[in-house]
Amino acid sequence: MTTTHDATAALTQTFPLGGDLAIHRIGFGAMRLTDATGDGTQAGARIWRAPADPAAAIAVLRRAVELGVQFIDTADSYALGENEELIARALHPYAEDLVIGTKVGNLRPSPEEWVPLGHPAYLRQQVELSLRRLRLDRIDLVSLHRLDPAYPVSDQVGALAELRAEGKIRHIGLSEVSVAEIDEALAVAPIAAVQNLYNVGARDHDPVVDYTAAHGIAFVPFFPLAVGAHTRASGMLDEVARRNGVLPGQVAIAWLLRRSANVVPIPGTTSIRHLEENIAASSVELSDDDLIALGG
Repeated sequence: MTTTHDATAALTQTFPLGGDLAIHRIGFGAMRLTDATGDGTQAGARIWRAPADPAAAIAVLRRAVELGVQFIDTADSYALGENEELIARALHPYAEDLVIGTKVGNLRPSPEEWVPLGHPAYLRQQVELSLRRLRLDRIDLVSLHRLDPAYPVSDQVGALAELRAEGKIRHIGLSEVSVAEIDEALAVAPIAAVQNLYNVGARDHDPVVDYTAAHGIAFVPFFPLAVGAHTRASGMLDEVARRNGVLPGQVAIAWLLRRSANVVPIPGTTSIRHLEENIAASSVELSDDDLIALGG
């Protein structure tokens, strides 16, 4: 698998989200600051309830901002809104340069279910609830968590565009979309960010990365720390990490930063130590040989 990289991307440490919000290129995904399994892994967490130790979660969020994180990502469906409330408890009043992004458009009927709902009235209602929980008059970035095939894309994006015109949303984003769906959305309103599953071991969205880069749209890869063969003890991530004296997770993030200057990874964690390791990935410089070893 070969992927084209921007040789100057890793040197570009900020990206202008929406053209007017300069953010450091490692953000923080708050999804994991929810229910835990009790074994420290969160492998069975269902993103259903608030964390058992909210003080520890608040400490992680505050440390992220101390380390220079300027973009916090959440969703109304994470712990049924309690994740947004946690962010407000930790960080409100927000620093002037801190960008909060949330997502709407997913129902949670049970801990196991994620059901897209794109009815325009529902989307508007959820944005209003997010505004209250986040203690904001305007949210910097609101993304459609998933497109609902039951409603036209123009209606779903149009609902957010109306809220943008009312001053309740600054920028609009999308999640888990194709190039064709981005085009369809762009016909309705400007799109500032696209959030898709993407990492060194999962590159199905390479065309979306390239398309968003060409159109000045932030590409926000979720699950940025790769899984699968690349991460095994004998895998290439581990080998490249040993060669550079860093951790495999740091190589995974550094690979994303080198991929393109519009890529803004949002690694999440419940550990301050792990958080600090993730942020330090911005200093990892991968060579051309490293990129070749990782498949381009």
